[in-house]
Formats: sequence, C-alpha cells, structure tokens
Amino acid sequence: MRERYFSQHRRRTREFESYVAGAGGRLLHAATLLTAELPDDNPRARRLLTAALAETYARWDRLRGEDPYDRTRQELAARFARGAWRHHRPAIPGLPRPHADVGLLARLTPQERLILVLRLYEGVAEEQTAALVGLPADRVRAICTRAIATMRSTPPTPPAPAASAPGVAT
Repeated sequence: MRERYFSQHRRRTREFESYVAGAGGRLLHAATLLTAELPDDNPRARRLLTAALAETYARWDRLRGEDPYDRTRQELAARFARGAWRHHRPAIPGLPRPHADVGLLARLTPQERLILVLRLYEGVAEEQTAALVGLPADRVRAICTRAIATMRSTPPTPPAPAASAPGVAT
C-alpha cells in the first residue's frame, strides 16, 4: 500500500516537472508582462508564477483532462488581479525604461495589462477573458481597444539637452 502511494507520488511529481519544464518559460514571460517588470529583474512575476504553479500542483490529480496550462493561466490571472488592483502603482511618466515592451506595458493599468496579455499574448478568446476577469465581453473589448490605443500612442519625449559642449562653436 505504501509503495503504491510513493509510486503515484513520484509519477505525479515527474509529470508536473515535465509540464513546468515545457510551459514554465512562457508562463514566466506572461507573468513578467503582467507585472511590467524587466525580464532580468522580475521578482514579483516569479512570486506570482510560483504561487500559481503551487496551486496547479495541488490540484494536479483532480485536473481530469483539463489542460494544466489553462488552469495555471487562470490562477496566474486571478492572483495578479487580486494583488494588482489592490496595490496599483501608476507608471511614472517620462521615467526611462531599458526594455521597450515593459515601458509600454507600464503605461497601462493592471486591468488593461491583464486583458491585453490574455487576449493578445495568450490568445484567449474574448468571452473566456471576460469570464476570467468577471466583466462583460463588450467591456473586455473596450478595455482591450483602449489599451491598444495607449500602446500605439507615442509616449511624451523629454526635451533634448543642449547639444553644444562648453568652448565648442556650433
């Protein structure tokens, strides 16, 4: 009886490790986009993903044909929404960001980032995104459109510094 339990536990662990090895990179990238952190410096995204993966692992045996990637993505989105909307810190205009994608995403609200990442990066259908975030589909469409418009708008550029050096004629 004990050996059967340990055998099932080892199988479950191997399956989950294989899943994380295959999907972990994409999920971490999605979490990094959600948190608008730099790809090389993303502690919030890593914590968010770790918690979502822990929940997926806890439910691993009960997935029964459900796609574990979808389950983890749902958990990632729910955890981000609960935390980000409570602790929203707006982007500081004019703050230079070394990574273009992150700088653009930082201009969005957490709700806009969540919807944009789910719809465009993850390819989740509008109705499914609406169900995940608890909004009507037409509201999700409007938020996505607004977020895309914000991303397409050019950010304000700071005034250029004086080009001449002291003692040099221009």
